[in-house]
Amino acid sequence: MIEARDLSFVAGDRPLVDGVTLAVEPGEILAVVGPNGAGKSTLLRLLTGELAPTSGEVHLGGRPLSAWTLAEQALRRAVLPQHSDLAFPLACSEVVLLGRSPHFTGRETAHDVAVVRLAMLATDTLGFADRSYPTLSGGERQRVQAARAIAQIWGGAGFRVLILDEPTASLDPAHQHAMLRLAQRMAADRCAVVCVLHDLNLAAQYATRIAVLHRGRLAAEGKPQRVFSGELLSEVFDLDALVVPHPELSCPLIVPRGPIVKSGPMNRAGDWQ
Repeated sequence: MIEARDLSFVAGDRPLVDGVTLAVEPGEILAVVGPNGAGKSTLLRLLTGELAPTSGEVHLGGRPLSAWTLAEQALRRAVLPQHSDLAFPLACSEVVLLGRSPHFTGRETAHDVAVVRLAMLATDTLGFADRSYPTLSGGERQRVQAARAIAQIWGGAGFRVLILDEPTASLDPAHQHAMLRLAQRMAADRCAVVCVLHDLNLAAQYATRIAVLHRGRLAAEGKPQRVFSGELLSEVFDLDALVVPHPELSCPLIVPRGPIVKSGPMNRAGDWQ
């Protein structure tokens, strides 16, 4: 569905992504986690073609990304970026309708308008349909942008990919869970979902697989039960945490006890010795 093959990206002399190989199939949610600066958002920008890799390739539907036109990509892959800057006073329904533009042959159809309504219902934003987008709060804007991304690939023929960069960052707890349940619904509809998350317990609860990035490299990959451990959290996140089975769900529960306190001088790379 979407695949990174030995993917690297170097900025100056610093590798931001270093030899990452990953594949996400229909029906999966891959959560990409890691500390700040690990390369998570850079990896997503490589997967979307926003950045050209220094080496390696991205494949979409079994073909190199470069073999697809932008219009072809837009019909099959939607992206919810970390930040969406839009200052024009468009109504929220018009913002969501922008997601349908790859499907237009002239202008929107009744089907496109129906998809917009369904996407706004799914993201709990239909009540904002006539409101001016810039008047919304950050969390409300994020949900409208999620509706736009969902509308873009809603009911499309063939394979579909949904890429979400920190979709829960500005949301309250109820809408964080609602957003990830929507990702699960998209995966259940044979969509491949790639999602950057900072909350490890949300990742453990909703993802089918976890990819842990550390200093641009893939430190671990697999099911949440296999990936998350006290040793990994200590090594990658500098976090002292207990990892236990969730008392009600079939996923691990991460109970932080606090940061690992390091002492001693720093070396020239900025790491504690």
